[in-house]
Amino acid sequence: MSHQNVGQGADAKPGEIAISVDHATKVFGRRPKEAAKRLRAGASREEVKPFGTAAVIDASFDVRVGEIFVVMGLSGSGKSTLIRLLNGLGDTTDGSISVFGHEIVGMSAAELRKVRREQMAMVFQHFALFPHRTVLENAAYGLEIQGVPVEERGERARGWLSRVGLDGWADSLPGELSGGMQQRVGLARAFAAGTRILLMDEAFSALDPLIRREMQELLVELQQELGMTIVFITHDLNEAMFLGDRIAVMRDGRIVQLGTPNDILTDPANDYVAQFVQDVDRARVLTAGDVMEPPRAVVPASAGPRAALKAMRDLQTSACFVTSAGRKLIGVVRDKDMLRLVRDGGTNISDALKPTPSIVSPDQLIAELFELAVESPLPVAVVDEQDRLIGVVPRVTLLASLTNLPTMTTEIPIIEPTPDVPGAIITATLEATGGTGSPAVGDLATTEGGAL
Repeated sequence: MSHQNVGQGADAKPGEIAISVDHATKVFGRRPKEAAKRLRAGASREEVKPFGTAAVIDASFDVRVGEIFVVMGLSGSGKSTLIRLLNGLGDTTDGSISVFGHEIVGMSAAELRKVRREQMAMVFQHFALFPHRTVLENAAYGLEIQGVPVEERGERARGWLSRVGLDGWADSLPGELSGGMQQRVGLARAFAAGTRILLMDEAFSALDPLIRREMQELLVELQQELGMTIVFITHDLNEAMFLGDRIAVMRDGRIVQLGTPNDILTDPANDYVAQFVQDVDRARVLTAGDVMEPPRAVVPASAGPRAALKAMRDLQTSACFVTSAGRKLIGVVRDKDMLRLVRDGGTNISDALKPTPSIVSPDQLIAELFELAVESPLPVAVVDEQDRLIGVVPRVTLLASLTNLPTMTTEIPIIEPTPDVPGAIITATLEATGGTGSPAVGDLATTEGGAL
């Protein structure tokens, strides 16, 4: 998700830091500074209760330009308080928060309003629409407070209403819309404002499951199109895993783990995070690149039918991948076809080359691989943007990835598919047609520059 938002300007590039939070603490109560001081000295949340309630404790993280950064936790974890510190809706008791290099903590009210108007839009859980204004007027509100002329803001707002699927509703009042439609208005308002950052606090939590999924998919689509920087708050781990480039997990005011969805799913930092992820739909989080294994049954096109036949015999498989120069995947061959070529004196492996049954990219979700794996006689091939074979996903690896088993099946022999031609017949054919002078599997690996 690295496309630059048109509203970010030339000074904001994907990968740069949009928001930097450094040891931020927020305490509600009579003596927040004293509580923060004691927390810095190592006191616990319970120990500082006489001075105030510590909602956020020593939070540190960076949000990069063009990413969706998700903060996840249960009620009372401090996640909603944290997002309000980012745009100054809440005062930070201790620590530093900067937006595109400008310190938020200590800003005047006028400066903060300018930041919210020009840098950060916010989408709330309960829509926060003006009930007496039309859908169009609500969508244009951010532009209105920026001083954009009426005609221009109306045109831009209509464009965004169309983009979020609300054509024909511009003159309606919010009360005439369903909850999902009202939240679409909220999204249209936020994107129309053209701010550099979008803050979303439990934005989809009040929606029905099907509508919620539609909104999640719409958000991802818009973010990929515009490259907007998004901070998203949720208590739903499946939502966090679907949306987030990176996820911060909070508990009792502290960030207990920060990482990619794959990091959190496969390597939880503690028992609390492990309990969170145990019921996650791993098939919709892990990708082919996460679970793939090095390809073994591979021969170069230049090796010839004898080499391919011997490789399949040694690996006890009935088919293998064929690559050209640079390890580009060009197809597959079967043992029975190679046997026929060898008996007929053929020397060109391409004479029996067949299309690869199943090819995916590294970022394809494993949920989309099961049908391919069932239909393919070979492990699912994983190729990069240059069509180079970079890995395979055998059926057993695919199944193991759905559990807590390691994705690398080092103790499970992978024999997919089983040979169609017995090894004894292959050996006899090789000997009868000129000996066993074909290179061994290890020699082919050297030819290709990697393991089969």
